Amino acid sequence: MKSAAPLIICVIAAALVSAGCTGTQPIATPTPTTVVATTATPSPTPTQTISFTMGDHYLKKSYSFQSESDVRTEQLRIDDPSWGIEYTILPLNDDPQYCWFTLTVSNVNTGRNETFGYGRTFSFDTYQQYPMYSPGAYVLTLKGNRVKVDLNVAKRNP
Repeated sequence: MKSAAPLIICVIAAALVSAGCTGTQPIATPTPTTVVATTATPSPTPTQTISFTMGDHYLKKSYSFQSESDVRTEQLRIDDPSWGIEYTILPLNDDPQYCWFTLTVSNVNTGRNETFGYGRTFSFDTYQQYPMYSPGAYVLTLKGNRVKVDLNVAKRNP
């Protein structure tokens, strides 16, 4: 047993040396980080909302949707590139899973469609605003279930 002790100590020392535990290594010092202040205005992100006021109306109307098959359409011509859509939702049921609304805005000239909504896969915000930027002929398709919608399509005030 006495002859095995020096052998064990040698094996442990060899393992420590091979693992790098016995050498003196310089301690790494962190490099200083410089922070530069900017004055740039961040662009809106999906969590930021753009707020504006509405001016002259193209369409201001209330709709009531009682079943999933209720569909309304409106056709209008927009003559100003700075316009917007706002709507307020009033759920007609205490259970939000039954209350939903979609608004599809279709530009007849370009064929481009944009869909906004409340409930289901959309936000549950009862007041929503969307800026629009292109004049032309539009068709609005409104669908919903168990909601009352106050829709306003108008020019945006500066």
